[in-house]
Amino acid sequence: MIRLSIIGSGNVAQHLVQAFSKSTEIELVQVFARKPETVSHLVPNQKIISDFSELKAVDLTIISVTDNAIASVSNQLVFENHLVAHTSGSISIDALDSKNRKGVFYPLQTFSKSKEIDFRTIPICIEAQQDADFQLLVNVAKAISNSVNSVGSNQRKALHVAAVFVSNFTNHMYQIGSEICKANSLPFDILKPLIQETANKILTLPPTEAQTGPAKRNDTQTINTHLNFLTDENQKEIYKMLTKSIIDNGKKL
Repeated sequence: MIRLSIIGSGNVAQHLVQAFSKSTEIELVQVFARKPETVSHLVPNQKIISDFSELKAVDLTIISVTDNAIASVSNQLVFENHLVAHTSGSISIDALDSKNRKGVFYPLQTFSKSKEIDFRTIPICIEAQQDADFQLLVNVAKAISNSVNSVGSNQRKALHVAAVFVSNFTNHMYQIGSEICKANSLPFDILKPLIQETANKILTLPPTEAQTGPAKRNDTQTINTHLNFLTDENQKEIYKMLTKSIIDNGKKL
């Protein structure tokens, strides 16, 4: 059985705690949380620590904190020559302190504490500096996921940028759509079948073939009608920018 500990109590850390707790191949030894109450509903109190000096020797220590805290946390670890991995999509493996062996364990998914998720469906991106450490990370990933991928730091950065476009920016489009509906006494729920079909379609078609709408058709009359309808200047600029991008992309094909 692989013994590991997790440092962190945010969205990703909490989902990892839940996933590892269910695995028969992993022993979750400790969870480091500055505020123990944030994870007390997930693990027994005796496994929760808030002092780095209390960390036990394990096969893998996963640092799952905000990007700007990874280096600082790594520097505070009291042990040496242990395998330490962070969970960031945008931070290089080199951010980890050199007194320990370095790795990356990046689950490519959007996480919310209140939303349950099946970890088996989540791609996990692995990176390590030593072959033995890489294999250990693979084994840990396979214990909770059916999708394990070897991804270097530059590739991972590209993935993270792509993920911002397809997830974070898309969600912001939902927010704008919701605001437009609310301003016109319409329920946002009426758009949900369209949202679902758009998401389903991309599972079987490449994005270029799945694209529809007035920009795809270069329907200038409809585009101008929409722009005249919008009164929020920010929404209008986003509409113009995305419309131009879709039209320009069509010219490349």
